Amino acid sequence: MNALLFPGQGSQIVGMGSDFFKNFNIVKKIFQEADEKLKFPISKIILEGPENQLQLTKNTQPAILTVSYSIFKVMKEEFSFDFEKFQFFAGHSLGEYSALVCSNSLKFTDALHLLHERGKSMQEAVPVGQGGMIAVLGTDLVKIDNLLNNFKYEKGVCEVANDNANGQIILSGDKNKIDAFKNILRENNIKSIPLKVSAPFHCSLMKPAAEKMKKKINDVDFSSPIKKVICNVTANSEDDPKKIKNLLVEQIYSTVRWRESIINLSDIGVKNYVEIGPGKVLTGMVKRTIKNSNCYSINTIDEIRKLNDEFKK
Repeated sequence: MNALLFPGQGSQIVGMGSDFFKNFNIVKKIFQEADEKLKFPISKIILEGPENQLQLTKNTQPAILTVSYSIFKVMKEEFSFDFEKFQFFAGHSLGEYSALVCSNSLKFTDALHLLHERGKSMQEAVPVGQGGMIAVLGTDLVKIDNLLNNFKYEKGVCEVANDNANGQIILSGDKNKIDAFKNILRENNIKSIPLKVSAPFHCSLMKPAAEKMKKKINDVDFSSPIKKVICNVTANSEDDPKKIKNLLVEQIYSTVRWRESIINLSDIGVKNYVEIGPGKVLTGMVKRTIKNSNCYSINTIDEIRKLNDEFKK
């Protein structure tokens, strides 16, 4: 069995998707559609930058969706790639929206609007400089949960934002509490790296953003997806549009259970994982979690050709 994966924030780079934009009219149309829907030139930010504009969360999120969707459409319509062979779609954080768009659950333009609003809401939920995120490396979730449960600190939030892969956990919360917890990690010989982010994503500090997004998400039409789409909050698939909406609201302040999602896919027989969109972040996470997996990352036209040949064998 096969799964299609869609990246989240952190995979963006100026110029992403340019190979496809130059060569396919369908991509030019998608980029133009994005500009018209958002009422500003997101295509120029994607292709030319400047980088500081692309890194703004309100721009990053619709930008990554636009590139992921463009690659999907090129594979499907220009290369007749057989997506019938793919039983599952999964996306990391904002990538869940890409998965829903490509599974016909959500219109591309509606997802663009929601992600732009989601990015703004998440950015505005916590004043700049008050939140922080760190990557914790080389340990497991049980150990981190135990340390957090025994962590005595007067106030603030320090929570697991992403359970990404074996040996990679992201913590999010108030900067002061995150900084204090780094000392606990150091005492336990656990490595951590601060992340350059504009807000503390996927923790309870994001609940004001979730409240803002609830009405916006509920105002948009969703259909039952034609593929099984894995939800970040549950690490399982959901096909009820109403439940999908509720989970997208919850996702904003909840742990992204990516490692668990991949393990669940592996347990039901998925062997091949294809990541489409900028970067190779998810491919790396899958390899760390499922040792005997076949992973493919699609960022260029040549990579589509190679994948087509591989899947025709």
